[in-house]
Amino acid sequence: MTTLVIGEALIDIVATPDAPDRYAPGGAPANVALGLGRLGDEVALLTDLGNDFHGGFVLSHLRASNVTVHAAPQGATSTARATLSADGSAEYDFHLRWNPDPTPVKDERWEAIHIGSIAAFLSPGAATIDDLLDDHRASTRLVTFDPNIRPTIIGGHAAALARFEELAARVDVLKLSDVDADWLYPDLAEEAQVDRLLGLGPDLVAMTRGGEGAILATASARVRVASARVDVADTIGAGDTFMVSLIHDLHAATSAVSDLGIAELTSLGDRASALAGITVGRIGADLPWAADLTN
Repeated sequence: MTTLVIGEALIDIVATPDAPDRYAPGGAPANVALGLGRLGDEVALLTDLGNDFHGGFVLSHLRASNVTVHAAPQGATSTARATLSADGSAEYDFHLRWNPDPTPVKDERWEAIHIGSIAAFLSPGAATIDDLLDDHRASTRLVTFDPNIRPTIIGGHAAALARFEELAARVDVLKLSDVDADWLYPDLAEEAQVDRLLGLGPDLVAMTRGGEGAILATASARVRVASARVDVADTIGAGDTFMVSLIHDLHAATSAVSDLGIAELTSLGDRASALAGITVGRIGADLPWAADLTN
């Protein structure tokens, strides 16, 4: 198995004005695993699922997208209620648990590891992430992190910032949104935020900026790329798709992440924006398949 994704899988309950609630599998790390599987990458997801109908729904959804799922189902599956506004943006209310069993993955060798979202902050499972990084960091070619900040869940600002910076110092690629960055570093302007993030230790920082595109930066090069021009259906899964594209392309790259120049960063960002554009043009976190890239 090539890529290990560690993080939450859950049920999104999507509430839209004047429409019935819509239930769909979700969770940012699960979306990343699903997106990689749909692009044809070998991927496994270490997660925590319930042994209820929702857990079975999530499991079958992931397996249908070529994801090997490692979970020990018990109890109730986590949920996230997303309320969509008229512009397609979402606000969330979560009911979560996070306590995965790492036994099936700890003795494997992984070419890439992705960690992310609420699972990186939520005990007791956050310690599992630390242990797996301790065991595998030296032998893993690419480690990526998307904090996907949810302030109502991850605790007070000081503790969450310390945890974020601790993990950011251990990865090769850090991807986050401008909303994440503004919450983490409210007193810094955008370029200063990128400088601060690079200073933590990652070789590449990617900051998505919604309809304004994205910034990609290494210690020696920095670019801005435009977002794809599409009719927005909703934004759920857009950032996850951007992350999928980065992992997929960097995994195939022959040069080190730290050596990427302006041309390479621009190409990397343009492809990620185009892939995310496919997702935002669809209802729900319906990430692209490989066939979508040739149509």
